[in-house]
Amino acid sequence: MSQDESFSALFESNTSGQGGQRSELRAGQRITGTVVAITGDTVFVDVGGRVEGHLGRNEVLGDDGEPKVSVGDTVKATVVQAGRGAPVLRMALGRGEAGTAELELAAESGTPVEGTFSKAVKAGLEVDISGKRAFCPASQVDVQFVEDLETFVGQTNFFKVLEVRDNGRSIVVSRRALLEVERAEKAKELLGRLEAGAELEGIVQSLQAYGAFVDIGGIQGLLHVSEISSARVASPSDVLSVGESVRVLVKSIESQADGKPPKISLSMRALEQEGGAAPAAKQNEVVTATVDKIESYGVLVTTEGGAGVIPTAELDLPLNSDPRRRYKIGAEVQVVQMRGGAKGKLRFSVRAVSATEERNAFASFRQSQGKGGGKQKAGKLGSLGDLLAGIDLGGGSKSKGR
Repeated sequence: MSQDESFSALFESNTSGQGGQRSELRAGQRITGTVVAITGDTVFVDVGGRVEGHLGRNEVLGDDGEPKVSVGDTVKATVVQAGRGAPVLRMALGRGEAGTAELELAAESGTPVEGTFSKAVKAGLEVDISGKRAFCPASQVDVQFVEDLETFVGQTNFFKVLEVRDNGRSIVVSRRALLEVERAEKAKELLGRLEAGAELEGIVQSLQAYGAFVDIGGIQGLLHVSEISSARVASPSDVLSVGESVRVLVKSIESQADGKPPKISLSMRALEQEGGAAPAAKQNEVVTATVDKIESYGVLVTTEGGAGVIPTAELDLPLNSDPRRRYKIGAEVQVVQMRGGAKGKLRFSVRAVSATEERNAFASFRQSQGKGGGKQKAGKLGSLGDLLAGIDLGGGSKSKGR
């Protein structure tokens, strides 16, 4: 081996270890690099080789048109072109021209692709990826069940390519896969700083007889039925709905063995006790509410006493009915306030309106009778027996002495 060859080999061995990555990159490889410079149209990334990788500046632009990264930041990218020259990198595929080879590369490397939900179809949504039509199954649209797929039409998102077949004529993508990765990263970060006493916003994931499981950022905690409200709650479904946003306090965090997630106990009642309770429920008062927004878990409304939610179970709709057909934004609806509000959040019911009006009418009647003289004077009205005694069940009135 010549001296030049020995020097070249030494140089290769030294440069290939920079940044913990080999200098011989390959197309489809996912790499982590450091931004070393940003020019008018190119971001230069140190990928551990002799030359920096080239990343289009448009790949890192924010909504304000300015780069979302700075020199020294770490970025994850995919190698779309390797060779003797500077490797070409992409943060995401699908912007601009997206050919079959590029989508196959995305499927192989796990690189996100950008696309737009174009149409709701049977069992899912069509996705436009730079002119190519892909299919996103309903189960892969979100981490939660989506009742109305039409609400996603027109939205631009990132997707993971699951499958490319028939030379690009059949493409299957998933939005959920990327959301789950993002949630896992957030959950890991949250666990590192989570402590008892923290107040968090959560989403009700499921309801059981003993309580509700609430997602607080990729991690689930248990909201026991006794911790929902200071008022007695017979069943969590009487107060909460799946998909509803709630404010909770972390009561305790219990570590588990074998790498299992910790057991997290939550409370809404504790927030009430700290003075953040909603106004006392006026269960005998029917009030007028204005519809502000319609969600999967219920209808958000505003009353003179404050804003709140009518859970889906309290809308008095037939099973599997779409609340958007009955309720419109800005419309007025009669409601009754329920118990179980926390941190200023009120809960209302439409189902309870009829029963409440009947109770109020009966209460008013009894009150008016009481004001008419308290105990009835003998001979004026008499007892129920006296009244019945004067009625001929055969059809006519009885006469005394007859």
